[in-house]
Amino acid sequence: MYVIIDHNMTHMEKTQVYFHTEELDAIRQAAAQSGRSIAQVIRDAVRQAVLKPAGSEPVAIWDGKPKRTSLEHDSVYDEP
Repeated sequence: MYVIIDHNMTHMEKTQVYFHTEELDAIRQAAAQSGRSIAQVIRDAVRQAVLKPAGSEPVAIWDGKPKRTSLEHDSVYDEP
C-alpha cells in the first residue's frame, strides 16, 4: 500500500494491533487533543520508543546530587 504524506508517496504496510480498552481510550484522547489520527499517534509512539536514535538521551558524567541548577551556572565563578 502506498500513502501520500505531504505530497510524497510513502510505502506502508497494514497491521492489526489489539489494545485493552483503557489503552485505546488513552490513544483516542491523545489523538483528539493533538489533532492527529489514531494511526499517527501510534506511529509517533513507535518512532519515539523503538526507533529513537542511539545516544539521543542525555549522558551523565558524574554521579550524585548536583551542587547547583542550570539557572545558577554562573555561580561557579562566585567566591566560596
